[in-house]
Amino acid sequence: MNPPIRILGIDPGLRKTGWGVIVSEGSKIGFVACGCVESEAGLSLAERLRQLHDGLTRIVSSHAPDEVAVEETFVNRDPQSALKLGQARGVALVVPALAGLDVAEYAANLVKKTVVGVGHADKKQVQMMIRVLLPKAETRSTDAADALAVAICHAQHRGMRALVAQMRVG
Repeated sequence: MNPPIRILGIDPGLRKTGWGVIVSEGSKIGFVACGCVESEAGLSLAERLRQLHDGLTRIVSSHAPDEVAVEETFVNRDPQSALKLGQARGVALVVPALAGLDVAEYAANLVKKTVVGVGHADKKQVQMMIRVLLPKAETRSTDAADALAVAICHAQHRGMRALVAQMRVG
């Protein structure tokens, strides 16, 4: 049997970046922790990104994940909002990479389909399924629930990713 893997899921956002840590052992998953890293709206973009960086760095340091999964950004109608979200997502990708961790990325529809069974589920449906799958999780925030969903998606798909990587090498 494989050893337990600690997975950090991240749902990037400039205002709130959700995060959630689970343990995956075979087909079993368990809740470790979750929450949000928030940035102050009145600060400059650079300062807000620094706040996200510092918060995610603390989470990586304190929860010591083995692997990290980040939700991909969907295209937003407002180009300025899309750019800011992309920059927050960049922080979410670089913090674990700087810590030497493998980072996987998953489309929002795949995350929802994996956790809820429907690719276009809304945030409340995701939050409800997180309560079912991880009864000990305190997910008052939909951002934290989304991050846990990203971690669960990674737990379910990581074996396939490893197989595809082996096929590319061999």
